[in-house]
Amino acid sequence: MTRALPREEAPVRAGGGAADRLQRWLPRLVLGPTMITTVLFVYGFVAWTVLLSFTSSRFLPKYDFVGWLQYQRLLDNDRWSVASLNILIFGGLFILICLALGVLLAVLLDRQIRAEGAIRTVFLYPMALSFIVTGTAWKWVLNPGLGLEKLMRDWGFESFTFDWLVNPDMAIYTLVIAAVWQSSGFVMALFLAGLRGVDDDIIKAAQLDGAGLFTIYRRIILPYLRPVFFSAFIILSHIAIKSFDLVMALTGGGPGYATDLPATFMYTTAFSRGQMGLGSASAVMMLGVVLAILVPYLYSELRGKRHG
Repeated sequence: MTRALPREEAPVRAGGGAADRLQRWLPRLVLGPTMITTVLFVYGFVAWTVLLSFTSSRFLPKYDFVGWLQYQRLLDNDRWSVASLNILIFGGLFILICLALGVLLAVLLDRQIRAEGAIRTVFLYPMALSFIVTGTAWKWVLNPGLGLEKLMRDWGFESFTFDWLVNPDMAIYTLVIAAVWQSSGFVMALFLAGLRGVDDDIIKAAQLDGAGLFTIYRRIILPYLRPVFFSAFIILSHIAIKSFDLVMALTGGGPGYATDLPATFMYTTAFSRGQMGLGSASAVMMLGVVLAILVPYLYSELRGKRHG
C-alpha cells in the first residue's frame, strides 16, 4: 500500500502542474495579439515615419538616406513657421483659458448650488461632441454673413462687426473660442472631482484659525490640487497638438494658411502635396513636442510613487 500511494498521487500532481502552467500562460495568450498589434501598427509605423523623414520620399516611399535634409527644408519653410507660431498662440491661450475657466466653474459648483447636476451636465455636454461637429457649428456662428454679425445687424446694430473667421490676423483666435467651449467643461469635472477629495478637516481647521474663503482656496486647496493641474495640462496639451479635425471643420487652415497648425501642415504636405519625406519630418517634430511634455510627467509620477 505504501508503494501504491505515489502512483495514485502522480496523476494529481501532473494535472496540477498543467493547470498551473495554463494559469501562467493564459494572460500572455490573451494579451499577446493585442501587444503584437500595438507594437506593429503603432510603434512600427512610428519607426517607419522616423525612417521616411531621413529619405527623399515624395508620392511613394523611397529609401535613400539624405540625412537631415528634410528637417532643414522644414525649418526653412515659411508655412511651417506660421504653423509653429500658431500652435504656440492656440495652445497657450487654449490651455490657459481652459484651466482658468475649469477652476472657476469647479469652485462655483463646489459651493453646493442649486441644480448642480443639471448645470454640470450642460457644461460637460460639449465634450461629448466631436471636433468636427464643434468646428462646423462655430463656423455657422462666426460666419459674418450668417451668424453672430448678421444677427446683431438684424437687431439694429448696423455698425457691429465680427469678421474674425475671414480675417487672417484674427482667425487663429476662432479656433481658441471653439476649443475652449468644448473642453473647459471637462477640465471643470477634473477639478470638481479634486475639490470633492479635499479633507474637510483641513478646511475647518483653517476657518478656526480665522482664514477667509479666498485665502483657504489660494493657500490650501489649490496647492493641494497641483496633481490635477498637471494632469489637466497634459490632457489639454495633447488636445491642442492633435487639433486637426477642428481646424479642417472651422477654417480649413485659412484664410490662406493663416490658421495652419503642425497637424494640418503634416497632412497637407504628405498627402496633398506629395512630399512624404517632408511630412514625415514634421510628424517627427510633433512627436518630439509630445515626448517633451509627456516624459517629465511620467518621470514625476514614477518618482512620486517610488518615494511614496
